[in-house]
Amino acid sequence: MGAVPETTAEGSATDSVGSWARALDLDELWEGEMTAVTVGATSVLLVNVDGQVRAYVNRCPHQEWALDEGDLDGRTLTCSRHLWEFDVLSGEGINPDNCRLTGLDCRVEDGAVLVRAG
Repeated sequence: MGAVPETTAEGSATDSVGSWARALDLDELWEGEMTAVTVGATSVLLVNVDGQVRAYVNRCPHQEWALDEGDLDGRTLTCSRHLWEFDVLSGEGINPDNCRLTGLDCRVEDGAVLVRAG
């Protein structure tokens, strides 16, 4: 598999500076699943939904609870602590709608998920 364009959590191209780190092999992150990995000193939540991979800081913006302990149903991630909901493709809050996840740059290259964190 060749290089896939770099995307932000919002799905747009980015020109950020920084180094890329291999997070995991794409075949370890099945469609409709999420997992937490550590990249550098950052806990990263990776999601694979609708054939798109997104990376977020693995903390709910409400009270910093680990998001990988929540539930993923389609595009909706529900934090297990206080049931806040997020759209994992955009990072935007659903309930409440005035918040968002902290997105990280990610891309898929040669079968590996690469993340730029910190």
